[in-house]
Amino acid sequence: MTVPDPYATAPYAPAPPARSENSLSPLLRAAIWVAIGALIAAALVCVVWVLVGSQNGIVGRAFLTILLLVAFAGVAILDAHLAPSRPAWFALASLGSWIIALLLGAIMIWMPTRYPWLGFSRFIQFLLIVLILQLVLLHVRLFLKAFHRYETTFTRVITIATISLVVALAALLIVPLAFGEWLNLADLYWRIVVAVAILAAVGTAIVPLVNVLFAPKRPHTHVPAYGGRPAAHHELLPWPTYVDAVTPLPMLPDGSPDWNAYYTGYPTPGAHVFTPQQPQVEATPAAVAPQAPVAPQAPAVAPGYEGYPPPPPLPPQHP
Repeated sequence: MTVPDPYATAPYAPAPPARSENSLSPLLRAAIWVAIGALIAAALVCVVWVLVGSQNGIVGRAFLTILLLVAFAGVAILDAHLAPSRPAWFALASLGSWIIALLLGAIMIWMPTRYPWLGFSRFIQFLLIVLILQLVLLHVRLFLKAFHRYETTFTRVITIATISLVVALAALLIVPLAFGEWLNLADLYWRIVVAVAILAAVGTAIVPLVNVLFAPKRPHTHVPAYGGRPAAHHELLPWPTYVDAVTPLPMLPDGSPDWNAYYTGYPTPGAHVFTPQQPQVEATPAAVAPQAPVAPQAPAVAPGYEGYPPPPPLPPQHP
């Protein structure tokens, strides 16, 4: 039987290649390809409008189109980099919101103007559309976090209904902002907008209120008797002693141990000195004969440096 050499070195094995930080899921890759397709489609639509549209303000519209395409490309790249640290649904929804903003922005840039003096207002309306889309994303993300704290059939139904109402409200607000110049919306339309907004607000408030009543509370940590680390269940740390491991150190007025007395042997003025603990000595039975006296021995030198005690031990560390 051959005995392995204990000094032999293991053969070199190359480390496995690290996973790329920008590795994306297949679904997110597909969404990015959709974004690329939307970018190309928006560019083609703008080119067609340039070729067949009117010459009124074509230079300014072309400049705005270039800014829109560049901004969308930058936002899509940023979303792709942030995707690994986000939930998959949120990354897809964020990219989808920017695709909607791109298409609406291209339409609003090249759509004929009914009132020439409202040209700058379209830019403000486009910014409002982007703000609404991002607020919807933020609302859904925070609302789902509140829902996951306490999931029941009731809260699940409320969550689905509320998210649907919020998305519908966003669509109802975006339509007049994007095409209100050419639409004549009736009074019933705005009544529906107000009704949807009220229902969405009620649904948004129900889930947090249910969490306050029934969701489990987060555990609280407690501060120990002394030291800077929290200890659970009111756990008290042992009081430090002198080098004899019997006599407790004095206590300063602030409640902390007098570590200076450990080195010098004298308590700090104002410190409270505890009574030394005397070990209990069992009584010697009378029938036992006394032993012969033992010759005195030289006192042992205290450990440390030149008779001084060693440094005090560290307090117990609790995780």
